[in-house]
Amino acid sequence: MNIWITLLAAVSSFVVGGLWYSPMLFGKAWIAENGGPPTTGHPAKVFGVSFAFSLLAAACFAVLVGPSPTLESSLRLGALVGAGLVAASFGINYQFAQRTFRLWLIDGGYHVAQFLLFGVVFGLLG
Repeated sequence: MNIWITLLAAVSSFVVGGLWYSPMLFGKAWIAENGGPPTTGHPAKVFGVSFAFSLLAAACFAVLVGPSPTLESSLRLGALVGAGLVAASFGINYQFAQRTFRLWLIDGGYHVAQFLLFGVVFGLLG
């Protein structure tokens, strides 16, 4: 596993997450679907823990995609993991928690985008 590519993948998904949940994209809808903005958690802790999870996800993806993947194979894996594992798992939790389909589209959609982005990074640089 190339740690620099893994770090780049984690940083890139963290940046996309910032845009995804910003008012420019889905931030307003996400807040509305959650009944208001989050009220707990120090921002430094929230961002630090979130980046640690992005790094963990990128490292796990690096292991799954293997050395020297093609762009096509890494994009396929990114779609499979993002939609078939992460978003589908969110869907199960959201059903039991009585969360909205719209919120699932926002949160699950981010993770599909995140893992597709991992696919691009590892497929082009790996």
